[in-house]
Parts: sequence; structure tokens; C-alpha cells
Amino acid sequence: MATVSFDRATRIYPGATTPSVDSFTLDVADGEFLVLVGPSGCGKSTTLRMLAGLEEVNDGRVLIDGKDVTKEAPKDRDIAMVFQNYALYPHMSVRENMGFALKIAGQSKEEINRRVEEVARTLGLTEYLDRKPKALSGGQRQRVAMGRAIVRKPKVFLMDEPLSNLDAKLRVQTRTQIAALQRELGVTTLYVTHDQTEALTMGDRIAVLNRGILQQVGTPRELYETPVNEFVAGFIGSPAMNLGTFDVQDGIGVTGKARIPLSAATQEALASVGEKQVVIGFRPESLDLVAESTPGAFPVRVTLVEELGSDAYIYGVLEGGGSISSGTDSNPDHNSADNQIVIRTAPHTAPGAGAIVWVKIKEGEQHNFLASTGERLPN
Repeated sequence: MATVSFDRATRIYPGATTPSVDSFTLDVADGEFLVLVGPSGCGKSTTLRMLAGLEEVNDGRVLIDGKDVTKEAPKDRDIAMVFQNYALYPHMSVRENMGFALKIAGQSKEEINRRVEEVARTLGLTEYLDRKPKALSGGQRQRVAMGRAIVRKPKVFLMDEPLSNLDAKLRVQTRTQIAALQRELGVTTLYVTHDQTEALTMGDRIAVLNRGILQQVGTPRELYETPVNEFVAGFIGSPAMNLGTFDVQDGIGVTGKARIPLSAATQEALASVGEKQVVIGFRPESLDLVAESTPGAFPVRVTLVEELGSDAYIYGVLEGGGSISSGTDSNPDHNSADNQIVIRTAPHTAPGAGAIVWVKIKEGEQHNFLASTGERLPN
């Protein structure tokens, strides 16, 4: 086990004008499960590869257990990496695949077999030890790839989107197994994914990146409840947070027929920088269906209803003009749609398409951001 530190680590690819990872600074505690998350191309895999020694660090440092490993070869860093594509040797059995690194390291056959069989029992692979990878399912291959990393007993595990090739049900099952296994082993783990649901359910902490820049680091609850800026607000959560740009008029945010009151703290912060617009965000579960006469309510025309058994989601547009969208424009991985509001409600209670519902933001669940910078404002 070990600590991991990035000290202003920067990676600029040859021919590029901007860094793929820009002055990345982060400390990972001994035994922590840290998830790196963000849209495609945000620099999360590059960050992981810099730690592994597979990418050059153009500026800054990478440290493992306080030791500067920036210039060290990958083989000298005592890390183990699990890839998206499993990277198993097709001509080797599961036993041989899992023990290959130990064989290269000169371990005895007895020690290799002991460690392989011990890890196989933990991962439920004992009955598959003599099979070739082609005779395994995707989930079993992924467990073999994990087992190959675990038998080495490295200081740090690195996992680069290891569940991307699995179907939806198997992803849920396997991510639970990975999280439980990491806590059992207590090995420092950095896990890369573009799926923020994986990040929220697996990580002790989450680091959100966008365009090579670290946006926010915190627990899943901190990122969900107090996103530091508009990007994090629109990225974390599924369905995404509803976000809209409002004109500020006499302490009220106005767009179309929506009139949303702003707190004194928000008004003061806006006045201090001379802003006349504000971005207001609210999650689908933060909206109550109310009567038209309710103060602060605004109308939404229903375009689609999704019944999911335990919940229902109403998709609609702001009635009377104005624009509120689900997700953020800077987040291409989200299924964001212009002028689309998402409302979560009880099952079998939503009206049909074409109906108009009135909604109000629940007390304390409104998020305000500067329109010019996306920075969070006090509520």
C-alpha cells in the first residue's frame, strides 16, 4: 500500500498547443479508492498513464509513497494496471495468465500456484484456472485481468475503464465486486471511468476533470450536493441537473414564464461583480408538482414520460419561452437537450404528453452559478 501524489503534473502531446493534462495536483491517501471521471478526452486516462510511467510528464512531478518516480520506468514503480480490453494472452490458461508476472519475476512454481489459487478463490475463478480466455465470458475475463494484477501485491492498482466492455447488468454486478474487493485488500486504487454513476457508487472520493483541468475533488455526496461549478453540476448525476440562464430582475431570476427567487447572499454576490444574469440549477428530484397558484411555481409542457417502475421521469419544455436544459453544453457525454427539463415523480402519477404541469424547486435544493464563469454562488 502507498500514497500517491501529483504535483502540478502536465502532459503536452507532440504537436499539441494545449496540455492534455494541465498542472494536475492531487494527493491520494494510503488505501483510498479514488475515481477519475469526466467526458471523453478530458485527460483522465492520460493522468493514469502518467502515474504508470506510460506517458511522459512534461512538467511537474509524480510521487508514490513520497518518492519521486517521474523519471522511473514503469517496471520500477510497483504498480499493477487493469485495462479496458483485458489484455490476456490467448494461448495461456487462466492460471498461466494470472501467474505470468510472478514467473517473470523469478518466483518459484510453488509460490506462484499458491498465490494464484488464493486470488482465484477470492474472485470465484477456481473452476476456470485451466481454461483459455476464449472459453470465458466477458465478466470472467475481466476478473482474470484483475486477478493478474492482484497476485503481484503491488503498492497501487490502476484501472482504466475496466467495465466498458461488459453489458449493463454485468457492469453493476462487477463494479460492486471491485469496490468490495478493494476495501478488503486495502490497496490504493485509482479508477478511470466516463460513467459518473460508476464514480458515485464506487469511489471514496471522486476527481472530476474537464479539458485537462481538475475541476473538483470530494466525496460522492459533496460533488452531488455542492458542485463547485456549472460543469460539475451538469456532469454529476443521472439524469443530469437542469440548468438555465436567467435574467436578474429585482432579486428574481427570469426566463420565459419562470420566476425563481434568489437569496440575499446570491443577490449580493451577483451585485459585487456586476452580473445581470445567473445560471440556476435544480435536479430532477428537486422539483415538486404543485398548483398553478403556488408562489415560485413555473409551467412545463410534457413531451415524454418514462415509467421505470419505482419512479417516473417527466421530460418537458418550459412553457412560454425561455430555456432550461438537462446537462451542460460543455459535457458531450451527457444526453443533454436544449430546452428540456427532467422531473422525477412517483410512478403512475404523471400526466400524458401535451399536458402542462406546474413545478417548484424544493427549499434548499437550488444551485446558483455565475453566468460568465460557471462558478458556484452562495445560496
